[in-house]
Amino acid sequence: MKMIDVGEKERTSRIAVARAELRCSKEALKLLNEGRLEKGDALAAARISGIMAAKHTPALLPLCHTIALAGADVDVAADEPAGLVRIEARVHAIERTGVEMEALTAACAAALTVYDMMKRHDRGMELISLRLVRKSGGRSGEWHRPDEEARARETASTARWEEPAPKAAKKPPKP
Repeated sequence: MKMIDVGEKERTSRIAVARAELRCSKEALKLLNEGRLEKGDALAAARISGIMAAKHTPALLPLCHTIALAGADVDVAADEPAGLVRIEARVHAIERTGVEMEALTAACAAALTVYDMMKRHDRGMELISLRLVRKSGGRSGEWHRPDEEARARETASTARWEEPAPKAAKKPPKP
């Protein structure tokens, strides 16, 4: 067992997107959407938990490199008609190694946070999906999960799954 030596590799922009789905009862999702969970705002807590998890991935996964993240973002949405909480984590770094594990860890931690905050209302919740959706950068270049677009179309609400539009570069303020 060993940590892979990436010292000779060039630093490049690395991006990874991971998704998770938590199956819940419609009653529990209604409480979540209405903000009536006893523990508080589970959606906000899950977002923060996911970002924190991305930053602490090497502490959880022993052979994962410690890297400086340029950014991490987690979206969490309750889809009542589908009976799901949908989570998407996006992680970016300018590094010698990818950020797939950070994105997956972020999505998983966000899902577990929702589970923790809703377990009183639904003991039968299931984490039904945790997957890497896409990654870019490095020697292997671009990779997209082939079935992801079809998977999104099959669900009741696809708006949360659309790729975010690239953010416009901020112009520096004038002196």
